[in-house]
Amino acid sequence: MANKKHNKDWETFKDSLELSKEELAEIELKIELMGKIIAIRKELGLTQAEFADRCNIKQEYLARLEKSKSAPQIDTLLKILVPLGYKLDIVPLQ
Repeated sequence: MANKKHNKDWETFKDSLELSKEELAEIELKIELMGKIIAIRKELGLTQAEFADRCNIKQEYLARLEKSKSAPQIDTLLKILVPLGYKLDIVPLQ
C-alpha cells in the first residue's frame, strides 16, 4: 500500500518539475538502476558493508548511492556489477 502512495507522490512531483523527456528518462533510468543494484544486494543476502567489500567500494559510498544522494559513474557501475556476474546493456527506451 505504501508503495502505491510513493508512486502517486512521485507522479505528482514529477509532473510539477516540467522536465524534458530526456531529463525525465535519465532520472527514471537512475532510479531503476539503483533499484536493481539494491535488489541484487538483498537477493545475495549481503549487508551494505559486505556488498561494498565484494565490489571494492566504500560502504559509505554505497549508502549514498542507495539513498540517491550520489549518482554512479559508468566505471563505478562496472566495479559493482562485474564482480557479481552482471553487465550493463543498452536497450531501447520503452
